[in-house]
Amino acid sequence: MVTRQKLHPDGPEVSRLVWGAWRSVGSPETDTPTKLARLIEACLELGITAFDHADIYGGYRAEAAFGAALREWRGDRDRIELATKCGIALVDPARPEHRVKHYDTSARHVEASVERSLTALGTDRVDLLLIHRPDPLMDADETAGALERLVRAGKVRHVGVSNHDPSQLDLLQARLALPIVTNQVELSLMHPAALFDGTLDQAQRLKRCPMAWSPLGGGGLFAQTTPQSRRVTPALAETAARLGCPDVGRVALAWLLRHPSRPVPVLGTSRIDRLRSLAAAEGIEIDRQTWFALLEASLGHPVP
Repeated sequence: MVTRQKLHPDGPEVSRLVWGAWRSVGSPETDTPTKLARLIEACLELGITAFDHADIYGGYRAEAAFGAALREWRGDRDRIELATKCGIALVDPARPEHRVKHYDTSARHVEASVERSLTALGTDRVDLLLIHRPDPLMDADETAGALERLVRAGKVRHVGVSNHDPSQLDLLQARLALPIVTNQVELSLMHPAALFDGTLDQAQRLKRCPMAWSPLGGGGLFAQTTPQSRRVTPALAETAARLGCPDVGRVALAWLLRHPSRPVPVLGTSRIDRLRSLAAAEGIEIDRQTWFALLEASLGHPVP
């Protein structure tokens, strides 16, 4: 059973693993409300209670699909935590006014995005709202004001960011009366940059658990199509064999979970059997030397 943890001392409690809706639209496992409702219930049986969205996922369709599944599921809304993101504006038929892909953290855009997300998801609040990407035109006072109004109105319970470096996060936090409870960043054996660029150091310092998107490298761990994956995959396989684990993905997640910043991986698979296997990652113990051996495989050289 997946355990639970708080993202921040003043933040929400969520499951240690999160299901992500990025690839849910068009997936044969989740292409109807009934199938997606079945996946929601399967996640809950595993202890996965947190669900990660963004307004742009699935060409602006994933939130509405999930909302339809929630109506089919008919469960208790208080059993789940819903996260969503806003701030990216895609060129898409659903947004004909967009001439170019851009970022928009204006108060008008953030507040309108939340209203659309609430309608699509069929809920009166989201438990966590993230600013999806750092916006070079962000007016920190304006964005902070919008986030605070949404929290005061009860439409958003907690706020965070995604893909922000420490200085970008610090700027927004300096203007916010609320805590930024998480930074969702790309983090995996295929993308370990957050270990070295100050992101996870900041997370520990501020007791802010990061969320990790693409924790299995977007499937790149298994493709063996790059020099990095050709190093990492055999190293994971050797570790899995030594630990008696049948799933190298489970070992890759255990490597992430070992970090003291207590990352919360966001799982993108819609296969229930795969979720069951990955949910057992917390039961794998990665000792310090094994952790560094896998990091060495990722980097292609020993640590300095």
